[in-house]
Amino acid sequence: MFRRLLRGLSHRIPSQCAVCHTWPAQPVCEACVAQFAQPVARCITCAIALPQEIRQCGGCVINPPPIDRMLAAVSYGYPWSTLLVQYKFQDKTGWAKSFATLLRSTPWVEPALDAADMLIPMPLSKERLAERGFNQCALLAKALDSAKTQVHLLQRVLDTPAQRTLARQVRLSSVQHAFAVDPLQSYRLKGQRVVLLDDVMTTGASLHAAAKALRQAGASHITGLVFARTE
Repeated sequence: MFRRLLRGLSHRIPSQCAVCHTWPAQPVCEACVAQFAQPVARCITCAIALPQEIRQCGGCVINPPPIDRMLAAVSYGYPWSTLLVQYKFQDKTGWAKSFATLLRSTPWVEPALDAADMLIPMPLSKERLAERGFNQCALLAKALDSAKTQVHLLQRVLDTPAQRTLARQVRLSSVQHAFAVDPLQSYRLKGQRVVLLDDVMTTGASLHAAAKALRQAGASHITGLVFARTE
């Protein structure tokens, strides 16, 4: 009860910036956002950082991913890696609103959300959801656009090991058949423009596997969207 009360009052109580500890400030103050969330040039299909004059990385040219466009707000590093750990593993669910604000401020994200028919968060397996108690991507999606968020359309049907603990090739094979579209709702994806949301992208194995399931169900355009991208 007390925790819920604090969450409800959090927008009224002055707080310190979680990064520089300026008081009072937003959860991340404007100065820290300017310092740590500057837009960078990224590959249009995997969001890896690139020199300004290059639009697509060699890997995506050779092996085009099943995603039409890939967008990321920040690089996975200080301070965002620390804040994401708090969000996912320390029950700091209030970060969803701040992350959503940063995402919407990222170039091309607002137009992508406006053009999308639906916003689909990456699902957790039943085992992982029971362990964590919430789906961090679903909370973030609802903070971005609750009206377009579809939480149950895409399902995780296999509980795979945490991807951060696996080598690249093992990641690719472990999630190959981990996702499926609810067969009773697959008709809703026919010809639809979808934004597929995850919190962090590393190799892209999970996002690509999920995108393939959406594509097979008839999605016409898929934009991948992540808060943080590893380099």
